[in-house]
Amino acid sequence: MGVKEELLRRRTFAIISHPDAGKTTLTEKILLFAGAVHMAGAVKSNKIKKTTVSDFMEIERQRGISVASAVMSFEYMGLKLNLLDTPGHKDFAEDTYRTLTAVDSVVLVVDSVKGVEEQTEKLMKVCRMRNTPVIIFVNKLDREGRNPVDILDELEKKLDIRACPMSWPIGMGSLFKGVYSLHAGALRLFRPHTGTDNEEVTACSIDSAAVEETIGPDAAAQLRADAALAEGVYGAFDRAAYLEGKSAPVFFGSALNNFGVKEMLDTFIDMAPCPGPMKAENRSVQPDESALTGFVFKIHANIDLRHRDRIAFFRVCSGRFEKNKFYKHVRTGSDIRFAAPAQFLGSSKDVIDEAYPGDVIGLYDRKNFKIGDTLTEGEPLNFTGIPSFSPEIFRELIHTAKKAKQLEKGLSQLMDEGVAQLFIMKNTGRKIIGTVGPLQFEVIKYRLEHEYGAECRLETYNAYKACWIRSENREKFEEFCRFKTDAIGQDKDGNTVFFTESEWMLKHYIEDNPEISFYFTSEFK
Repeated sequence: MGVKEELLRRRTFAIISHPDAGKTTLTEKILLFAGAVHMAGAVKSNKIKKTTVSDFMEIERQRGISVASAVMSFEYMGLKLNLLDTPGHKDFAEDTYRTLTAVDSVVLVVDSVKGVEEQTEKLMKVCRMRNTPVIIFVNKLDREGRNPVDILDELEKKLDIRACPMSWPIGMGSLFKGVYSLHAGALRLFRPHTGTDNEEVTACSIDSAAVEETIGPDAAAQLRADAALAEGVYGAFDRAAYLEGKSAPVFFGSALNNFGVKEMLDTFIDMAPCPGPMKAENRSVQPDESALTGFVFKIHANIDLRHRDRIAFFRVCSGRFEKNKFYKHVRTGSDIRFAAPAQFLGSSKDVIDEAYPGDVIGLYDRKNFKIGDTLTEGEPLNFTGIPSFSPEIFRELIHTAKKAKQLEKGLSQLMDEGVAQLFIMKNTGRKIIGTVGPLQFEVIKYRLEHEYGAECRLETYNAYKACWIRSENREKFEEFCRFKTDAIGQDKDGNTVFFTESEWMLKHYIEDNPEISFYFTSEFK
């Protein structure tokens, strides 16, 4: 098959949610239904009972949370699915935001008990900025949760998107009997046990006598009233509105009990978009172009601790990627080839010969790549929308006397991953690490000690925010830097960074220095 035929059978999507909504469990069950794994992991009470495929780092296994995006590529129903499981915790949001630049659609998991939570709203705003199509899976219907109408109303109000229920729950919690598939006209009855075949499906009209016979007259009457309400209030599914990011199909189920997952998955592969255009600085890149283009959105060191490998995750945007073929590294201008490009299923990987638009592949990296770097067949092309964010929490790195070289190596590699940012203060040489959340520091310290054998201390550094500064007026710029010399540092690329002590003072500096530009993402570079 050619590029056009291959891209039509690709679906590249992310699963996102607030922590503990069931995102990683849903990911595992999708892999289970697709036959990519034979036993799904479970995350309960922050302890891993069986290791999940997507949580492959040791600290993830210990804490029972995802702290890094994982890539899983597998076949299902004749299609190639590229699934990116993202961290739910807000402290790792930057990794999730960058991952969302590499996908064509999203599955958003919502806890039926807790409803729409803070991180859910933030993630949805990122999707709305890119008009990313979103499917919503309302999880944990086997628990006592909110009324479905209340959940749908909250989805529309807080996420600013029109909800379109594709199924409707019959009962909830201890009375949960299953769902009625509004779009397919079928009863799906809940038969809880450990296998994957826990749904009894009966194709029937909502007005059929089979509904009473199956779930009882009272439940049938309630279901018909609910279905009529859903049709009248929320309307029929509009695929065009979904693809434009204006409407979200909503499914109800229980990922832990394997219920509703297959219905959502089978519907997803029919309605979700194949790879689409990607925005670059000077033009829009079409996926069916013959020349290879793509970008690095994530770097991860030590996926395999035995080999100390460093992997750059690369989204193919157009053309055909081929093993051992030379491509132009746009930022450096060098030509580079890859002898062992790989596709991933969590931490396991297989070497591939080729990849097509929508595919996310791993490239072995010897410090060639930075996040946002582009490969082409010669065109000087740079993709947009892959920034680093201005950090708001800071720690000073204090060296110990032992293993200084290992510490420097580990620090350099972890900063390249984009999990945090390292700044060197201009007048003192102090090393300041900045993140968007405090849990990142725990991950950094743990990985430095366990992956590199390097110990360090991280002590609080008081600052409100670090932002990049630039000016066309060199004299004014140097004057400002001299005036605030104790608050001036450099990032790892040599760009000048200003540390401000409070929100009020930052506003003051901006107003009093109109010839200096203050940036809160790295996209000015």
